[in-house]
Amino acid sequence: MSTQIGIHDVAMATAHYVLELEDLAQRLGVDPDKYRLGLGQDAMSIPAPDEDAVTLGAAAAAQIIARHGVGGIRTVLFASESGVDQSKAGGVFIQGLLGLPRGVRVVELKQACYGGTAALQAAVGLVARNPEERVLVIASDVARYDVDTPAEPTQGAGAVALLVSADPAIAVVEEAYGVATMDVDDFWRPNDRSTPLVAGALSVSAYLDSAIAAWDDYAAHGGVSAEQIDRWVHHQPYTKMARKAHRALGEHLGMELPEGPLEDTFTYNRRIGNTYTASAWIGLISLLHHDSTLAGSRVGVFSYGSGSVGELLTLAVQEGYREALDPVAARAALEERQKLDFDTYRRVYASAVQGSADQRTERSGAQPYRLAEVKDGARRYEKA
Repeated sequence: MSTQIGIHDVAMATAHYVLELEDLAQRLGVDPDKYRLGLGQDAMSIPAPDEDAVTLGAAAAAQIIARHGVGGIRTVLFASESGVDQSKAGGVFIQGLLGLPRGVRVVELKQACYGGTAALQAAVGLVARNPEERVLVIASDVARYDVDTPAEPTQGAGAVALLVSADPAIAVVEEAYGVATMDVDDFWRPNDRSTPLVAGALSVSAYLDSAIAAWDDYAAHGGVSAEQIDRWVHHQPYTKMARKAHRALGEHLGMELPEGPLEDTFTYNRRIGNTYTASAWIGLISLLHHDSTLAGSRVGVFSYGSGSVGELLTLAVQEGYREALDPVAARAALEERQKLDFDTYRRVYASAVQGSADQRTERSGAQPYRLAEVKDGARRYEKA
């Protein structure tokens, strides 16, 4: 890669509501430490009926557009495993909401939680072809599970937008990467279901197997040694899972990888919950916001999507990266959520827009974009 290409700006968004997991545990008769320590989670974002992967993605992307405009953006890559249409890309709705020019290509990518990383790598390739262009990557998801199941406390909702360009202000995507694909039924969502099916124990082992296989492929294709990686970010379906991956990788390498720096990658996820395609990248944003000593360091990122595909890549953090960040907006997104009690949470959950029947939604709050209605089977969005 003759031109340095990577992440020039980042932004995140989350849903209107939040449920404290202590409240969920008490109502279900569960020890709160099962969630706080066993999962490593404290709360989860819950979308209002007028929120979905499109509105969350638009809210994240709008922050990028506000800071940089649309000049040079000729591609929008929308990654999601909770897309709203089997044909139309969610990013096309966002193109309309944000008023992006017609002269852009918009594509949706899907491979469970890995899709956002696939979008980033595709963006790097496009910019390498023409360094004058910039690519807007959006990873957005609503993690929704059946109530009264072990997966219920691992729900969440959120989105990340990444502006990929030459000479990036935040981090360069380095050339070496490792990938691993294994056909395994650890987590999947058939077309006739609004919630996924999960093989819990298999999902954990598949994640760990993928992390090790991706590392081995990375090492075989010119990757640096583990000692040369200063910080780590792992996909976080829940933060304890990321910690398990870190330990498993250290055992595989015959060394103890420091766990302390992982805490800065968990700060946002512990309060948001699982965000599927956005998860690893919310972890990166959390690290960037909470560690002021990253300039000149190398960050390893492991991204995993069930089914399964994993990738290990590294980022070189740039001098002055802090000047390109907006931690105030990220923290406000968390602090301004409306707290739900258990009964209201269950009512909001049951009110989620499903299917193609005509219906209108009530306005939930101060989010910038909303799903207004489903009419004639088509979803209609509007600025709030």
